[in-house]
Amino acid sequence: MNEPLKHLLEVARKAPQTKSDLEVQRRSFAYGNTHFENSKITREMVNKIADEMPLSDASSKALTGR
Repeated sequence: MNEPLKHLLEVARKAPQTKSDLEVQRRSFAYGNTHFENSKITREMVNKIADEMPLSDASSKALTGR
């Protein structure tokens, strides 16, 4: 791996993620894993279900870092 790429990866590791960033990542992960198993799953379905679900204590702690 070249030095400029190593530097960019190090900067990215230290960049803080917002609650919104983490939620987008969570939904993308859910979609990717469910769509892989069932091609009828859509992003809209994942978003609808995620919008209906309350955050668990664990999710809330992960999002806030507390």
